[in-house]
Amino acid sequence: MEKQLTKPLQRSMLRAKAGMVYYGMKRRLLWVRMKKQFAHEFQNPLPYVIFKHQTPLLRELKDVEMQYQYNKIINLKLAVKKINGIVIHPHEVFSYWQLIGKPTRRKGYVDGMILDHGHFCYGIGGGLCQLSNLIFWMSIHTPLTIIERHRHGYDVFPDANRTQPFGSGATCFYPHGDLMIRNDTDQDYQLNVEVGETMLIGSWRALAPLDVSYTIIEKNHEMKAETWGYSRHNELYRQVYDLDGQLLHEEFLLSNHAMMMYSPYLEYEKNAQS
Repeated sequence: MEKQLTKPLQRSMLRAKAGMVYYGMKRRLLWVRMKKQFAHEFQNPLPYVIFKHQTPLLRELKDVEMQYQYNKIINLKLAVKKINGIVIHPHEVFSYWQLIGKPTRRKGYVDGMILDHGHFCYGIGGGLCQLSNLIFWMSIHTPLTIIERHRHGYDVFPDANRTQPFGSGATCFYPHGDLMIRNDTDQDYQLNVEVGETMLIGSWRALAPLDVSYTIIEKNHEMKAETWGYSRHNELYRQVYDLDGQLLHEEFLLSNHAMMMYSPYLEYEKNAQS
């Protein structure tokens, strides 16, 4: 695993905007070329739950106004309406942004929290990464194939109350930072998501149950001191088990490399001073 991480360069506002236009055009051309491959059919829930997961809607975060967390729920409800019940037939592709579209005020989206180079700010449609994170985590517990996923380049929060391995999510930024999932199996898969009272709830469903199960594990985790701060690295692997709980095989999924926005020794230093 390559563990060298260079600090991102600060680009000018003009260059950043030009990049957005360029990569936005490339994305739209890709959508045109792939139009016939995209999943577009919605159905009532299929009978078998393949994997389900939920994440809390509200978290108290330091220096973040709770109003923007409530705004995030508004944004999630709008986005969920565009994808809940979508069926991916064999050889079809699920595209997060192709289905949801651009979040705008005209559509009802409001300012929510977003991360920009590791720092909090607010923008239209903020908070939708919680939905892409959920979908990605569920998808790697199925036979579906991830053909596009973008990792978070910054590790913003310490591991307190973390229930999933570091780097097990997928960030999204319209339109060129997409999450795309292809169905390379011989049966239909359906994505179901809903915004509950306290949780964002999701599941992948199918016409028949699986004869295997999946467990995601972390390997080669490391935090490194760089000249500019700290970096964090790991690899995620998927273990495949039969219905008797016997390990069939293990496969590499992805590697993560991120800039840490906090000191890894913060908790140790705090305890040492008390």
